[in-house]
Amino acid sequence: MTSQRGESAVAAKAGRKGLDKSHYLYIAVILAVVLGAVVGLMFPEVGKSLKPLGDGFIKLIKMMIAPVIFCTIVLGIGSIAKAATVGKVGGLALGYFVAMSTFALAIGLVVGNLIHPGEGLKLTPYDPTKKADTNSTVDFLLGIIPGDIPVLPTLLAAILVGFALQKMGKQGAPILTAIGHGQRLVFRILIMIMWLAPVGAFGAIAAVVGATGAQAILSMFTLMLAFYVTCALFIVVILGTLLRAVAGVNIFKLMKYLAREYLLIFSTSSSEAALPRLIAKMEHLGVSKPVVGVTVPTGYSFNLDGTAIYLTMASLFVANAMGTPLDLGAQISLLVFMIIASKGAAGVTGAGLATLAAGLQAHKPELLGGVGMIVGIDRFMSEARALTNFTGNAVATVLIGTWVKEIDNGQVERVLSGSEPFDEQTMIAHGGEEEAAPETETREKATV
Repeated sequence: MTSQRGESAVAAKAGRKGLDKSHYLYIAVILAVVLGAVVGLMFPEVGKSLKPLGDGFIKLIKMMIAPVIFCTIVLGIGSIAKAATVGKVGGLALGYFVAMSTFALAIGLVVGNLIHPGEGLKLTPYDPTKKADTNSTVDFLLGIIPGDIPVLPTLLAAILVGFALQKMGKQGAPILTAIGHGQRLVFRILIMIMWLAPVGAFGAIAAVVGATGAQAILSMFTLMLAFYVTCALFIVVILGTLLRAVAGVNIFKLMKYLAREYLLIFSTSSSEAALPRLIAKMEHLGVSKPVVGVTVPTGYSFNLDGTAIYLTMASLFVANAMGTPLDLGAQISLLVFMIIASKGAAGVTGAGLATLAAGLQAHKPELLGGVGMIVGIDRFMSEARALTNFTGNAVATVLIGTWVKEIDNGQVERVLSGSEPFDEQTMIAHGGEEEAAPETETREKATV
């Protein structure tokens, strides 16, 4: 665990040497959305003609759905088996994560059904067999992109492969390793595709606003506002109540203790950036190292509360915008699919968008045309997703430490009251920073 934390700390330091490239992508998407909205409002016909840009980006995302689903499900099943073998802590953590992720998905569905985001837009459903009114050059370029692979058969195959590899034991380890390398390759391609997000967002937003006017902008703003409010209520009401009832800890005091991590997450739009700091801070808070060592890394893959809320609300937004709202049965089956498909892809740019597209493809392929709108506002919601995921993992660590009686309540009280503040030098030493000063290393050895 220490070496993993050390690698994360070194990677984090390396990333601080310059502005992260994802910041440029973030800025480009924002500018593309604004420019697309302006073009759609001022020149509606021009905006409509830009629709192939959004369609092409959607086709690229569709191309990656099956590989992403296959790799993440196979490795996810392997991770579940591995975590469950660590005993009571691992089993309890997995049970809690599955329950909370499911609960978060359900909350997203409830809120989505209450506010009906995207209703009234009446966008044209996506039809892969219908030829768009474009010239031969556009048809040729869109035809280069491979067709999608059916999602549900891929999901079934991945589940069977995952359990088969479990049964193979040590013989299956090299195959799992190879699939892990394959997953990194798939995600690298997905990240490359996401650099085209500004182009796709510009075309999609311009086309939608050109067709529907200001109503599209209002609908997207409503979805973003509802998502932020839902995440805030989930943290304060659900997680806060659970934390108070089980551990007697005030959620606001815990959030104040993690304030620097929140700033880091907000600036990077990823909870992964704060992983080594969360481990160090939870240990300093009084949770035992074994509990922290199992709960935090497992939670980063299986406890994605903010992502769960996002997936369901975004799905309902797209369905309503297309004028084909999902009935209760379709919503429940979509929820089950999202529970399975969202595991194992934490912290990967574009993985949430691919999971959303996979769910829509599996249930109603004609809804894929609305994913272009989500591309335009996805980055605006990424901070709330990351902050909610991070808070959920912090709360989970305290709860599981309390349940297994591996937490020092006196230390918790001293730390949260401010009488025993967190030492940044301790975090750096525990993080395994290679360039630590000699006096720091000596101090660490003396402390140990």
